[in-house]
Amino acid sequence: MAFKEYGNYDAVGLAALVRKKDVTAQELLDEAIARTEKVNPEINAVVVKHYDYAKQQIEKGLPEGPFTGVPFLLKDLDLLEGTRTTFGASLYKNEVANHSGTLAQRFLNAGLAIFGKSSSPEFGLMPTTEPRLHGPTRNPWNPAHSSGGSSGGAAAAVAARILPVAHASDGGGSIRIPASACGLFGLKPTRARNPLGPDRGQGWGGFSCGHVVSISVRDSAVMLDAISGPELTSPYQAPPPARPFAEEVKQAPGRLRIAFTAASPFGEAIDPEIAAAVRDVASLLEKLGHHVEERAPVLPTDPAAVMTTIVGANTALNVRLAEQRFGREMTVEDFEILTIAMAHNAKQTSATDYVAAELAAFQISRRLAEFMAAYDVFLSPTLCAPPLRLGELNSMASDLSHIGPTLRRYIPGTAMFNMSGQPAMSVPLAWNSAGLPLGMMFTGRFGDEATLLQLAAQLEQERPWRAKLPRICA
Repeated sequence: MAFKEYGNYDAVGLAALVRKKDVTAQELLDEAIARTEKVNPEINAVVVKHYDYAKQQIEKGLPEGPFTGVPFLLKDLDLLEGTRTTFGASLYKNEVANHSGTLAQRFLNAGLAIFGKSSSPEFGLMPTTEPRLHGPTRNPWNPAHSSGGSSGGAAAAVAARILPVAHASDGGGSIRIPASACGLFGLKPTRARNPLGPDRGQGWGGFSCGHVVSISVRDSAVMLDAISGPELTSPYQAPPPARPFAEEVKQAPGRLRIAFTAASPFGEAIDPEIAAAVRDVASLLEKLGHHVEERAPVLPTDPAAVMTTIVGANTALNVRLAEQRFGREMTVEDFEILTIAMAHNAKQTSATDYVAAELAAFQISRRLAEFMAAYDVFLSPTLCAPPLRLGELNSMASDLSHIGPTLRRYIPGTAMFNMSGQPAMSVPLAWNSAGLPLGMMFTGRFGDEATLLQLAAQLEQERPWRAKLPRICA
C-alpha cells in the first residue's frame, strides 16, 4: 500500500484493508506514529504517547471487530489501564491508571490500537483546549485559532489526518464544538447510549456522554454500534435502536420536517457569515425535498445558569477528592485558577440550589421535547462565532469575568441538548471567508440518532467535505 493514500481512508476503510491483508495493523500504527511526529509539534494535539502499548496490543493479537488494526487516540480524561491520564491538570501529570473505563474497554474490543491520548482542557471545562499543563492545541486550519474543546486535541488530530477517527466526549458541546472548529463530523449521542462506568453512573448530572469525532459519517455510525449499550451499573438506558446504525447511513431519510434558526437563543447578534451559512444550508435542505421552516424553541430558563451550578458542583467534587487523597488544600499550583474558583463558588451554593438546577434542566428538556413534537430535526449554528483565537478564554487569568460573556457569545446553543439528552451533531457544511470551518448543528428527537445519521449521509453525499484539507496536514 502506498501510505500517501492513508489519509484518503476513513476508519472503516482502513479496517477493510487490514481484513483483506492489503496492509497490516503494524503498518497502520507506524504511519499514524509518523504522522504524529510530523505535525504534532505544530498543533500539540497528542499529549500522552504510549506507542508501546499499541504495539503490544498488536503483538498479542487484536480482537476481531469492526475496526481491527485501526490506530486510535483516547481523550485525556478517560482511563486506560497502565497508561498515563492527566485530566489536563498539573496535579495528575504523572498519574497512571490502574484500570480501564468501560468505554475504553469497548474501544479495545472493537479492535482499535490505542497509541496515545489527545489533549483536553483541565477536567474538560472549557470550549477551547489550552490547559496550563500541556499548552494550547492549535487549529490545523489556522494555528492562531483554537481547535475547540473540550475534545480539541482529538479534533485537531483527526483534522490534520493523523488518524480518521478519535474518542471525544460532550458535556456541554465538547464533541460538536471542536468538530465545528476543525471541519469534522461530530455526533453527540442520546443520553445513556454509551457507557460512562465503572467509576461514574453519569457525568455532570446526566449531561455528559462519550463518542468520537470523525472524517466520515459511517465511522461515527459503525463506532456507535460497537460501543453503545448499557453496562452493569447504568442508572438508565437509551431507547434501543430499530436496527444497526451502520444500516441507517445507507437509508434515505425521506421527507423530513426541519425547523431552523440562524439566531442565538439569547437574542444576541451572531457572526453574519455563520447566519448566512445556516440559511444556505436551509435552502439546500429544501432543494433536497425536506419541509423547512424558520422556527426555534423558546426556553423557560437560562441554560448557562444551570450549567454553572451543575458543572460547578462536579468540579468542586473533583477538587475535594484530590484534597482527601493528598491530605492538603488544593491551590493554583495543583489546579488552574478557573478550577479553584469554580470549586470555591460551588461551596457557596446549597443542596437545594443543585436540585433547583436539576429541575430547571428538566423544564428546558420538557420545552425542547414539546418543540420537537412537530419536527424531525432542528437546524442551528453549532458556534455563533468563528473559532476563537487562542488566549480569548484564559483559565489562568486573575480576572475571570471575561469567560461568561465569551461563552454566551460563542456557544449559546449547545448545552441545552445536553440537558435534554437529545442526539445532536455538527456537520462541516460551510467555511468562512478566512478559511475557517463553520459547523451546522442538527438535533433530533430523544433516541433518534437514526434520522440524524440518515440526513448526515445525505448531506455528506450532496456536499462532501473529506477532500477539504487544512493548512497543517500530515
